Amino acid sequence: MSSPDVKKFALFVTGTDTGVGKTRVAAGLLARFRAAGMDAVPMKPVQTGCRLAKGRLVAPDLDFCLRAAGLKPGKRELADMAPYCFRPACSPHLAAKEAGVTLSLPVIERAFRRLSRAHEAVVVEGAGGVLVPLNERQTTLDLMIRLRLPVLLVARPGLGTLNHTLLSLRVLQEAGLTVLGVVLNQAKPGRWGRIEVDNCRTIERLGGVKVLGCLRYGAGVQSLFDTRSTRVPGGI
Repeated sequence: MSSPDVKKFALFVTGTDTGVGKTRVAAGLLARFRAAGMDAVPMKPVQTGCRLAKGRLVAPDLDFCLRAAGLKPGKRELADMAPYCFRPACSPHLAAKEAGVTLSLPVIERAFRRLSRAHEAVVVEGAGGVLVPLNERQTTLDLMIRLRLPVLLVARPGLGTLNHTLLSLRVLQEAGLTVLGVVLNQAKPGRWGRIEVDNCRTIERLGGVKVLGCLRYGAGVQSLFDTRSTRVPGGI
């Protein structure tokens, strides 16, 4: 439990798409915060693709972050960390519709506020990309606007990332959100070549943000955001 005089901090980790490595980045941040002595916890507001274990739906992304941080929260706090869990691996709005549930942004916000009051830092991980629908009217962007947290954007480093990344940045910036920067995550094995190096430079130049680092394929969670392992080839 954080004392009242501790300065609170939270951020929102989003991505250009599903499977780009948001969970890996969120876990890396959480591990680094806790290694620095911060009382930091994860939150996954909406999780699809859950598995049933011991009578409850387990959120795999949240579990990954909890293991990385060495955390074992109680049932009540675990419910705040993952307010909405669904078994089908599909868009949140479809999973919720099939379950007969309407995703509520106020419910998510209240859960976030409880975590924020109880802890020094909260790392929130979104579902899919920036404009993934959460219900019939609202998207992940609407949730980010409601929480008003600084945003970290995770993207792929290779061919095709420029359009996805620059579009996502434009949407975030036009919504008035603070973008902390971009992390390029190598989700598949491969070498770094001229395309990846140029993508980093182009995203910074046209997106108006800093590429904070490149996370190499196969690197352990604890090494994420170690500047020696995340420096982009090519002098960036």
